[in-house]
Amino acid sequence: MLDIKKIKENPQAVKDGLRAKEVDCDAAVDKILELDGVIRGLKTTTESQTAQKNKLSKENGKLFGQKKGAEKRGEDTSALDAQIAKNSAESVALDQAIEEEAQQLKDLQVEFRTLMLSLPNLPDSDLLPGGKENNEPLRYIGAKPQFDFEPKHHVDLCTNLGLIDYERGVKLAGAGNWMYTGLGARLEWALLNYFIDTHTADGYDFILPPHMLEYQCGETAGQFPKFADEVYKIANPTDDRTHYMLPTAEAALCSIYRDEILTEADLPKKLFAYTPCFRREAGSHRADERGMVRGHQFNKVEMFQFCKPEDSDAAFDELVTKAEKLVEGLGFHFRTVKLAAGDCSASMARTYDIEILIPSMDGYKEVSSVSNARDYQARRGNIRFRREETGKPEFVHTLNGSGLATSRIFPALVEQNQRADGSIVVPECLRKYLGGLEVIEKK
Repeated sequence: MLDIKKIKENPQAVKDGLRAKEVDCDAAVDKILELDGVIRGLKTTTESQTAQKNKLSKENGKLFGQKKGAEKRGEDTSALDAQIAKNSAESVALDQAIEEEAQQLKDLQVEFRTLMLSLPNLPDSDLLPGGKENNEPLRYIGAKPQFDFEPKHHVDLCTNLGLIDYERGVKLAGAGNWMYTGLGARLEWALLNYFIDTHTADGYDFILPPHMLEYQCGETAGQFPKFADEVYKIANPTDDRTHYMLPTAEAALCSIYRDEILTEADLPKKLFAYTPCFRREAGSHRADERGMVRGHQFNKVEMFQFCKPEDSDAAFDELVTKAEKLVEGLGFHFRTVKLAAGDCSASMARTYDIEILIPSMDGYKEVSSVSNARDYQARRGNIRFRREETGKPEFVHTLNGSGLATSRIFPALVEQNQRADGSIVVPECLRKYLGGLEVIEKK
């Protein structure tokens, strides 16, 4: 969620920033400013009326005391009765007006929050405007694989070696699903162990979160309400709460400290989580995307940080370096790409993608997105820390990065490491998880 102060101070800068993301939010920004003015005016009116009502109540208390004394003295109290009646009638009218305004204020605040939640995050000023056509490759790492034979597609390699059963995966769960078998399952688990061991050695705390989340998790992460139709929702027969299967562990990790105030000494919080991820909208499948490149369920290890605003840029660089080293450790050729504003997700101020070469596709596919949300998610989830110097709470910054997703690492691994006889060379960093196995050959 954006800072309303920033919107009020320079609405045109906000409009321009969002337009760089190829999103036209001019009308929404104007409506937010209008609602903010109406809400503040209504609050002022209600406070004034409440003060007037309290004043009348005190005045009537005094008048009742005067009336009681007059009655004891046998004096006429008609003037006092008239004033008490007048004050009471005015108080009733104020009560009714305050009640009506309270409901009006509630409705306006719901509309205001809905509009605020609909605004994407502002992109960092150094990003190029526009979509993916303006993405900037920053560096290429590792040598491109060269083959003196006709390389095979990962589907054929995995099928021939008995690593993946695509047909039975579809039989079990439908298109966009697959089933790891035998050494394929062990190779997948070896990748996950490699990621987990690396993050643990780097001092990150391992989290195994629930896979079924409540709506507020998606709202805090910035996935809801805009992308609510892209997740697998779960009907709950016992109550009307909305649950869904997590599309990424980011949705869970982001909400761990929702509505909490951390101490400055608590920061940074460096976490990582392993989860399967569930995506209802896996995207369109082109002919060259058969196999595991796109799917409705895949395994991923996710990195996440909560930090102070002034540490945000350094934390981002750390996550990018960690993702690069994981891919480099597997011996792959890959590149790091700085995304243009319009290719960053709605919640993020900046994103770098780590893209790995998949030879059968003659192109690069993203295996890690490292992003900085600045204080956007923290505002949505009311996640703050108390600054020691001032004693005042401030919003934290949140960052996340895939570390890594296996559904594209696996195809790249078998394709980049294939040999002419159809066998696969196991990356050295994975061999200890496979009992020292160096080559996967057809039995």
